[in-house]
Amino acid sequence: MTAPAHHDAPPSPVTPDSADLLRDTLRRHAAGVTVITFPGPAGFTATSFTSVSLRPALVSFYVGVDASSAPAARRAERFAVHVLGAADAGLASRFARSGVDRFAGVPWRAQADGLPVLDGVTAWLSARITLRQTVGDHLLVVGEIDAGATAAETSALVHHNGSFASAHPLA
Repeated sequence: MTAPAHHDAPPSPVTPDSADLLRDTLRRHAAGVTVITFPGPAGFTATSFTSVSLRPALVSFYVGVDASSAPAARRAERFAVHVLGAADAGLASRFARSGVDRFAGVPWRAQADGLPVLDGVTAWLSARITLRQTVGDHLLVVGEIDAGATAAETSALVHHNGSFASAHPLA
């Protein structure tokens, strides 16, 4: 037997304003912050990165279909995802800006195919793209991991309530 759920307010009906409800709800959901890069170089800040499968090792992210990095996501064969630590808020802000050279002044190295790998991040993975699918107003990109590295553990950079924050263990 399960107990009935108790809520402070009745649930909102699904309406044309559902996008606003979703946006408002997601502001309350803390998400890890990453930078996704492609050969070019091109890249953007993302909170949509997630694991998909361990065998094979698959990861995914979403990018808006009208985002400045969407064309790179559509044509690339590979991408790199960079997991950011609390000290990387400036890097996250830089790659979130439009109309700037996001790589200017950022230390990085190119893999053989030109894929940029950012220096000094908490961890990075590169992946070969195995699936692209338009889902609503976003492009889903799935890739199979082919390389990566981790550095010393640090507090994670998260995005919560419209701001960057640091995640710390509770105990």
